[in-house]
Amino acid sequence: MVEIRWHGRGGQGAVTSVELLALAAIEEGKFGQGFPSFGPERRGAPVIAFNRVANERIKIKSGIYNPDVVVVLDETLIGIVNVTDGLKSDGKLIVNTTKSPGEVKEQLKFKGAVATVDATKIAREELGVPITNTTMLGALIKVTGLVDLKSAKNPVEHRFGRLAQRNLNALSRAFKEVSTN
Repeated sequence: MVEIRWHGRGGQGAVTSVELLALAAIEEGKFGQGFPSFGPERRGAPVIAFNRVANERIKIKSGIYNPDVVVVLDETLIGIVNVTDGLKSDGKLIVNTTKSPGEVKEQLKFKGAVATVDATKIAREELGVPITNTTMLGALIKVTGLVDLKSAKNPVEHRFGRLAQRNLNALSRAFKEVSTN
């Protein structure tokens, strides 16, 4: 089982991302969970959402405290939120930033794998807005290989309707443009 924690801000689509990943896993016959952690958040406030993906039934119903992967939709959260808190030492950190993986690794003093992608740029170019949820999903799929890129197509089409192709383009670009160390 792989456990993932997503950090974003209200309105950036972290909750949508976890739903799409869970549905993509289910498309492949895997088991997936996606759930948010909500308080009185408002647009722009830090939010957290979680995924579990496994090849067998997931019986755990608790929060995720030691994720295998952390995805950061907004790099301004670094320094406000401890995005590496509980992240396994061999875990993977995926950040929306213009910085290189090495720069992020040094900034956070993180010894695990780091991947970066300029998801904001891709989202602006493909969607016309800086909402990075599907973009960061593409980066996550590339970095982890949890699901096939094609498995995200139906969930994205169902969720976004006439805007689906733009979101699929953003997802595919991030898949291609993500940098790893």
